[in-house]
Amino acid sequence: MQAGIVGLPNVGKSTIFNALTAAGAESANYPFCTIEPNVGIVPVPDERLHRIQARIQTQKVIPAVVEIVDIAGLVRGASKGEGLGNQFLAHIRNVDAVLHVVRCFEGDVTHVDGSVDPLRDIDTIDTELVLADLESLDKQLDKLRKKARGGDKESQARVDVLEPAYALLERGMPVRAGEWTADQQRLLRQSGLITQKPVLYVCNVDEESAASGNAMSERVAAHAAAEGTGCIVLCGQIEAEISELDEAERASFLADLGLTSSGLDKLARGVYDLLGLQTYFTAGEKEIRAWTIPRGAKAPQAAGVIHTDFERGFIRAQVYSLADLEQHGTEAALKAVGRLRSEGKEYVVQDGDIMHFLFNV
Repeated sequence: MQAGIVGLPNVGKSTIFNALTAAGAESANYPFCTIEPNVGIVPVPDERLHRIQARIQTQKVIPAVVEIVDIAGLVRGASKGEGLGNQFLAHIRNVDAVLHVVRCFEGDVTHVDGSVDPLRDIDTIDTELVLADLESLDKQLDKLRKKARGGDKESQARVDVLEPAYALLERGMPVRAGEWTADQQRLLRQSGLITQKPVLYVCNVDEESAASGNAMSERVAAHAAAEGTGCIVLCGQIEAEISELDEAERASFLADLGLTSSGLDKLARGVYDLLGLQTYFTAGEKEIRAWTIPRGAKAPQAAGVIHTDFERGFIRAQVYSLADLEQHGTEAALKAVGRLRSEGKEYVVQDGDIMHFLFNV
């Protein structure tokens, strides 16, 4: 799963991405990895891993991760190729979710429009993405309508969902604003529409506003609430400073600022929630590991995240909870009191389950 960081120039997008890079580099167990110059992997903070480790001694602990893509800055006219528009649009079509960084601070850094107005900035980017999707659908609908007239049922099904999507875009609204069934969403995804992707607004504020936000971030939060999407507040400059500290120093630094967690931790968790993901764990002598699955996934799907053979040859899963582990101390004790459950193919995995899989291929 990938989330792309987008924003106008000089909103702090690169500062935040670079802080992610530096912070991840300090992780002994799962360092931030640069896959390409603009792609990295960020650990998702989860205190349950350490609670499991307190009961099961292991060689290493591996958290769940989110892949973050730093996408080229956007300017007006990007949908027509202005600036790095083509590069921007090529990258953003490939991500699963959008992290929209919005400038919510004054200061000496020049704004591309001469003044700071977060809602205007949001509208600028939204407009470019809507225009890009309109242009894309124009081309797609022409081809699909021809196939549909020839009797192609799949093409007709896509036309039936893309035409109302096009109508939304013509009104300046993102595709995600529509009400779509699961089948319609599947058909829409085939078209690679940018405005169908879920969005998390990231308000980049000044240092004084890091703990509670400010008037500008409140406007963004209200806008996000009206859209039914998420919003977090962080200070890119503070995150850059935190990223240079070791783990022990970070906690003290955050406490001095009145913060309970770093903004980057909130960002990673926000992406995880935005994409409708949850975690299950495997635990043994070699490693304790968090695995990422969609909410509602069944046991064979969860096994398949480890290896496709696990899903193909799934027999059953042994499952227990962290609460039971903490109460009884060991897996052997759980088995003795009947708290190590055997679950079959229809079992819906719960967030935080600790699992072992039995399979045969």
